[in-house]
Amino acid sequence: MQLDSARADRVAAMVLFAIGMASLYGGWAMDRLEVRRIHPASIPGLVPMILGLLLAVCAGLLWLSARRERPAAEGGAGMESWRDAGVALGLCLVYALVLVGNLTFFWATAIFVASFVAVFGGAGGQGGRALLLRLAAAAGFGLASSGLIAVLFRYAFLVRLP
Repeated sequence: MQLDSARADRVAAMVLFAIGMASLYGGWAMDRLEVRRIHPASIPGLVPMILGLLLAVCAGLLWLSARRERPAAEGGAGMESWRDAGVALGLCLVYALVLVGNLTFFWATAIFVASFVAVFGGAGGQGGRALLLRLAAAAGFGLASSGLIAVLFRYAFLVRLP
């Protein structure tokens, strides 16, 4: 089955909208814990409701942008897209199944983000100095984002990461 970009975006928008609405409803249906005298703003379903609403809004924006998009001409981009999806899936599986749990969260996330940026962050076929700069930028981005995520979880969400 060959999907052009606009049609694939519309299908993805419908799926993401359904997930967003399900998250919104699930958060709304969660127990409020009022019997334990917990403040209503700290309901357990608040974050899923907000994330579900934001996901539904983003799905709507994706749907609208797909309506404006011109259909792409037939070409060989299909195999490249499948290859990229496979590489992304592989990186995510290595992160979830190998890195997390065997390394600290900081290093696992830094390696994952740096690898992802190195693979998908720029034009391929670069040589020499340009490749080294791209890899250095990927490593810097991985370290910076991993540090910021760890700090966010520790101090904003009060979650200690492994």
